[in-house]
Amino acid sequence: MKKTMHRSLASASVIAVAATLAAATAAWAQPAPKTTRAALEGHWTLVSIVNEKDGVKSDSRLGANPLGLFIYDRSGRYSVQIYTQGLAPIAANDRYKGTAEEYKAIMHGSLSHFGTYTVDEKAGTFTLRPVAGNYPNWVGKDQPRKFAVSGDELKILNPSSSGDPTSKSYLTLKRAK
Repeated sequence: MKKTMHRSLASASVIAVAATLAAATAAWAQPAPKTTRAALEGHWTLVSIVNEKDGVKSDSRLGANPLGLFIYDRSGRYSVQIYTQGLAPIAANDRYKGTAEEYKAIMHGSLSHFGTYTVDEKAGTFTLRPVAGNYPNWVGKDQPRKFAVSGDELKILNPSSSGDPTSKSYLTLKRAK
């Protein structure tokens, strides 16, 4: 009986050690977040935007599931397009003949800009410098962002949202394939 009990305890100990080693190995196998230019480069699709103001988090004004494409190329150029899902079409079927309400809905339901970017790998930030966009207040002004890339996921912290400069925006993107 003692030998059987001793073997059971020894087996349980071996299994526990093996499980611990497996968990540690799996943790080490996860890629560490990167803040390098090479990690940022590429095409990214938007997963979510969460705003935070005074410690309270909420969906962005673009809705719970906005659509977006972010492109950061090797030459230091970028392009960002974000849209509310289900924007209503312009009734006149002519983009120059929309109503004030239609134009307001389109403006509130989109954010688009392009320009150049630089990366500060030590600080874990990149800085956008928009050349043009549908929010002209940003054009020509540096827009710093914190970021981290882990595998095919990009997380961005915008410390000053375009919809409310006193709120932060947390964006999650996945690498487009």
